[in-house]
Amino acid sequence: MNKLFDGEVALVTGGSSGIGRATALAFAVEGAKVVVASRRNKESAETVRLIEAEGGEAMFVKTDVSKSSEVEALIAEIIKRFGTLNFAFNNAGIEGDPFVPIEKYSEATWDHVIDVNLKGVFLCMKYELPYIVKSKGAIVNMASIAGLVGGRVGSAYYASKHGVVGLTKAAALEYAEKGIRVNAVAPAVIKTPMTDRSFFHDDELTAGVISRHPVGRVGVPEEVANAVVWLCSDRASFTTGHTLPVDGGFLVP
Repeated sequence: MNKLFDGEVALVTGGSSGIGRATALAFAVEGAKVVVASRRNKESAETVRLIEAEGGEAMFVKTDVSKSSEVEALIAEIIKRFGTLNFAFNNAGIEGDPFVPIEKYSEATWDHVIDVNLKGVFLCMKYELPYIVKSKGAIVNMASIAGLVGGRVGSAYYASKHGVVGLTKAAALEYAEKGIRVNAVAPAVIKTPMTDRSFFHDDELTAGVISRHPVGRVGVPEEVANAVVWLCSDRASFTTGHTLPVDGGFLVP
């Protein structure tokens, strides 16, 4: 049976858990050699183990995407090991203080969220693109429904994700003539360790969050992973500069 990415190389940042882990596994199922980048050793090693247990090939490179030197070293390590890079899912992100109004939002937290969620995507593309251009590959960035609408509290998160949407559009236009596609996914609330911290520690809050999704539930990481795999595949060959909501109807007017 033909696989979508037989022998090609895919990078997933933030691949230690949640959507990142699910996407790393999804790439591996489709035949890709997977590079997991994350700050967390134990959890990332488990992602690699899960891939290898199914007969796939994977490696972990510890990386803080907010640091240029570490991202540059990550890409160098990929090229050293595999000689190429075909696909990248720039997924690493943090929530910051999700329920703090602007007047109480600390500058340090603002800087940290922007550094990871927005500058991190920029740095990853900066060092990925020379190799993605050579391989005629594709990039998917992690945005959010918070990058497509406004909302109360969590200002840095909203700002960072709006920035990812704009950055994705800019990169898509810059590299379209070179045959490179750059898209983003915009999940609504997905059941992950991050959303567990933010939403699922209180029954009333959980019920309120679920009620915002017309399908009657929140999403699971595999549903976002499937969208990322599709956007990287030739099945999405005429799609670039697009931010794809994976939202259970959250954004329907």
